[in-house]
This record gives sequence, C-alpha cells and structure tokens, in this order.
Amino acid sequence: MADADLDVVIRQLARQLHTGLMTRAKERRDRFNSLAAKAKGKETGERFKMMAKATMEQANAAAKRLQMSADNVADSYARSMRLAASTPVTVKPEKKSKDEKPAKKAAKKAKAKKKT
Repeated sequence: MADADLDVVIRQLARQLHTGLMTRAKERRDRFNSLAAKAKGKETGERFKMMAKATMEQANAAAKRLQMSADNVADSYARSMRLAASTPVTVKPEKKSKDEKPAKKAAKKAKAKKKT
C-alpha cells in the first residue's frame, strides 16, 4: 500500500466506510422490523415499519453523499498530481550569498595578520 497512489487509497477507504454504514443501517432496520412484529397495537407496528424504511432511505442518501465526496476528492487529487507532473520546473540561477562576502573579508584579515 506504500506504493499505491493516494486517490486509490481514498476510494478504498470510502468503500470500507460505505460497507460499514450499510451494515449498521441494515442492523437497525432489522431491529425496527422485529419491534414492529412484537408490537401489540397496529399503529405502533406501522410506526416501527416506517422508521425501518426511513432508516434505509437516510442511510442510502448518506452513503451516496459519502461516495460522491470521496470520488470528488480522489479525482481532484489525481488531477493535481497529473498537472504537477506535466508542469516543467524552471531552475533559477543561484545568487551570490551574503556569506561569501564576509568570508573574503576574513581571508584578507588573515593575510594582513600573517604579514605582521
């Protein structure tokens, strides 16, 4: 995984999150359906069934948004890496640093001390 591109890793993580989200939503739906089956009143049973249906609808919408966001991020990253790879790098000529000038002065002082 160290050699994998980051966009591939983003997509894999999104897939894992999607799977976990849907698993939890199905567990919750099943719980509501079991409560609906155990309910003593018809209205209560219908309410639990509606809650089970709403849970799956909300989970599907959240999973879709999660997948869409992950795809957008992965595509954006891949596009920026392609752009960075295709952009030529210009090398600026090096300027003389300020450190070289004091070094010359120090060399002159050292010569002057040797003469004396």
